Amino acid sequence: MAKMGVIGDKDSVMLFKAVGLDVFFETEGDKANRRLHRLAREGYAVVFVTEPLYEACAETIAEYAAEAYPAIIPIPDNQGVQGIGMQALKQNVEKAVGVDILFNN
Repeated sequence: MAKMGVIGDKDSVMLFKAVGLDVFFETEGDKANRRLHRLAREGYAVVFVTEPLYEACAETIAEYAAEAYPAIIPIPDNQGVQGIGMQALKQNVEKAVGVDILFNN
């Protein structure tokens, strides 16, 4: 079974422990960057990152964007949705398909 983890503040990610994910409490971008590199080296297939840390780790996430693993996925924190996850999805769909098929009005 592939390893899956989640990085974020304690209040936002503690629940993921109950469903079997490895949970890592980080609130600072530099520490979260180091954690992402470590998890990639350890063979994690999926790493969920709270939206505030996802923004703070943009450079590190870009390094892994062309790789199959780890898939780094933004999730809302306990403060609510900031739209970062939807924007990342939109960009990935545009890259794959060539046009905006999700939000094209």
